[in-house]
Amino acid sequence: MSKKTYAGIPEKYSRLDDAKVVLIPVPYDGTSTWQKGADKGPEAFLHASENMELFDIETRTEPYRKGVYLAPSVTENSSPEKMVEAVYRTTKNYIKQDKFVTLFGGEHSISIGTIKAFNESFDNLTVLQIDAHADLRPEYDGTKCNHACAVFEASKTTNLIQVGIRSMDIEELDHMDENQTYFAHDIISDDDWMEDSIHQMTDNVFITIDLDAFDPSILPATGTPEPGGLLWYETLDYLKQIFKKKNVVGFDIVELCPNPNEKSSDFLAAKLYYKMLAYKFKYGTNQNTVENEND
Repeated sequence: MSKKTYAGIPEKYSRLDDAKVVLIPVPYDGTSTWQKGADKGPEAFLHASENMELFDIETRTEPYRKGVYLAPSVTENSSPEKMVEAVYRTTKNYIKQDKFVTLFGGEHSISIGTIKAFNESFDNLTVLQIDAHADLRPEYDGTKCNHACAVFEASKTTNLIQVGIRSMDIEELDHMDENQTYFAHDIISDDDWMEDSIHQMTDNVFITIDLDAFDPSILPATGTPEPGGLLWYETLDYLKQIFKKKNVVGFDIVELCPNPNEKSSDFLAAKLYYKMLAYKFKYGTNQNTVENEND
């Protein structure tokens, strides 16, 4: 029996040695506080990907031909801290192999380990967080490795830019740079927000996308849907500009909470992932060589 591949692509495009892209599934849902089910997100995403056309009309490309290696899932769930460490070690391992490393969660706490690995590997890193929630709590429910703390460390150690935020606790203001935060209620009437935020980015950019950044009218299947989110084409326009102007070194997508009776959310996540690969290889600098080796 042949090994399962990303999107059902031929095995010759799925071998680690030849693939430019590594996809790490992290089916983890240990700290979510409302609707459970994000641990089923990677499976639903991969299933939707298998039913997706692999020719990207906009870029006139087939990104899978660059090679996508579907890594073994990170299944550590004995504690949030051990999960974050396992994600960190796995991510760092593939970055060191000079791959374009991507992850699909799982809830947003997985990004704590991901961001740490990228920050150690690339100089002067910008973390772009596209999200409905600020996720800037220093600690929540007794751990620093909670989904509500997903970018707290990044706010102290990287150039953090937050886009789409429309839900937060007042304590998070203490850790937020409002000059680099683009609230959803502001960007709806600000024609310059994309250009302004890209101008604030350094050359190397890691993107973390919480799918609740999207308006629930187009993606309802997430653990904490918030009204007033981003729409499909404006998000793609923004991402395309970033890939053109910056060196996107990797990304993760989190918080798909699949609903067996509603498959459009799974499919949006699958298309978003593939679109980002299309933009990387059509417009990107493709310069992902590791710059730091600080372990």
